[in-house]
Amino acid sequence: MAKKPPVVDSSYSHIASKKLRTELNRHTTQASRAKALQDDAAMLLANEVGKIEVEGEMERSWRIGQNEIVQGAGQEAARGRREWKLDGGPYRLRYTRNGRHLAIAGRTGHVATFDWMTGILHSELQLQETCRDITFLHDQSHYAVAQKKYVFIYDRDGVELHCLKSHIEPTRLEFLPYHWLLASVGNSGHLKYQDTSTGQLLVEHRTKLGASTAMTQSLHNAVIHLGHQNGCVTLWTPNFPHPAVQLLAHMGPVLSVSVDPSQGGRYMATAGRDGTVKVWDCRNWKGAVRDWTLRNGSDVELEWSAKGALAVASGSGVNIYTRPSIQTPTYTNTPPPLYLTHPIPNRPLTSVRFAPFQDILTIGHAAGLSSIIVPGAGEPNFDSSEADPFENKRARREKEVKALLDKVCSIWSQTRWIYLEPLSQIQPDLITLDPEFVGSLAPPSKLTTTADAKLADTPFARLSRLERLKVSGKADETEENSEDDNGKKISREERERRRQRGKGKSLKRYLRKQRKNVVDPAAVAIRKKLEKQREEKLRVRREVKSEESRKTSALDRFKRAPS
Repeated sequence: MAKKPPVVDSSYSHIASKKLRTELNRHTTQASRAKALQDDAAMLLANEVGKIEVEGEMERSWRIGQNEIVQGAGQEAARGRREWKLDGGPYRLRYTRNGRHLAIAGRTGHVATFDWMTGILHSELQLQETCRDITFLHDQSHYAVAQKKYVFIYDRDGVELHCLKSHIEPTRLEFLPYHWLLASVGNSGHLKYQDTSTGQLLVEHRTKLGASTAMTQSLHNAVIHLGHQNGCVTLWTPNFPHPAVQLLAHMGPVLSVSVDPSQGGRYMATAGRDGTVKVWDCRNWKGAVRDWTLRNGSDVELEWSAKGALAVASGSGVNIYTRPSIQTPTYTNTPPPLYLTHPIPNRPLTSVRFAPFQDILTIGHAAGLSSIIVPGAGEPNFDSSEADPFENKRARREKEVKALLDKVCSIWSQTRWIYLEPLSQIQPDLITLDPEFVGSLAPPSKLTTTADAKLADTPFARLSRLERLKVSGKADETEENSEDDNGKKISREERERRRQRGKGKSLKRYLRKQRKNVVDPAAVAIRKKLEKQREEKLRVRREVKSEESRKTSALDRFKRAPS
């Protein structure tokens, strides 16, 4: 097939260099071709596809079972419907970012990692102690297990690499892929961040709310969401010792928390021991957008899919709800319309996870694992630079090196006050509820103006202590002692003399300040009497001075003395 010549743009005809003109024409052709392909892709992906659609008004999608879905789906999609019978349950599970590998951890100590698509087992361990949670690190080559006393890190072959003794009695684990941070919360109520690239403990937050068994992260801004035993949900970042947001979500312990990744972390779902599920809008926190009551709310697990489907596992089954019904505000506690349901008799249901880029939901329970097909739940398009399900060994190594270089370069640029674009994704100090603040203009400070015109443009941090107190309205006006006991102004020389005699001490100022607003008749009478005596003394002193200043003469001896 012959290659099409580049489109000649007349706007470059004035360029004399033929080589430069050809290069510019080639770039213009590629840009126009990419724009046309992007428009075609936007037109093809305009509608929500992949969900189950019923024909009649009386039919419901939740009446369709997994057997019918497997028969109607293709051969490749039908492989997702599986049952794993295991004896170490109940199990918790976690997928890698590309959705290719699966890690499981049983309560009794059975830990395994494998490629669920091909069935290749990577490692299998019998730890012979309690395991509460498991998570992959940057890829499938390392994973962390929250065991009975500490957090342990293993490689792909199951060899123990590290024992993190600073993470005591962990209950939940989360890994922040862009920051290379392993976050854990335990029975002591401490949230800890461990930098897996350097091995140091970055920060430790004391939640002061007791043990936490509900933990998740927002993929949009890397904020950790915790659920506590008193019904509160808190949002944490590494750079604040206190929660960024704290709200009372339930009238009992919070069992599960999940954040919707389809709309930039806009919605959060919580489930409590009181048997209710609530959906919150993370933009205003003015109340639950929608809440409903479950039939059996003893053990509830929540999980959002990449397309906004919410899975609620409780009792002996799992229910799936889709948008926009779960995000529509209502004034009643009626549950939203049900999309799919699947009964699982093996109680308790301890974990639910959607497989990335797949329409598959995996449930961990007491008898092993169960994978069901949820049409329309997964994201069909993936970015190979972020997560590639078909990456080989070389691509995985290159991606790991690139992620480490991005982290190191961002640290180097921050030390030199050069803020690059990926800095908001990598630096732990810049994890905030609104990640768009990086690169925006700083608002004018409210504490940089003073009454003095000379200091009007001086920043607040560079003002003197007295000026800062005056600007913030906390200055002690009596500190200079510019008034006497009667409230009259005194000169600077008089203040200096009084300070030397001990009248300008802090105790004197405090006593004057205390009696400044007190009206006592006896004190008023005493002040008037003292004022009269003072005036009499001043009058006598003036008379004496006038007599002394008068000139004496020889005839003064003949003056008659006053009677």
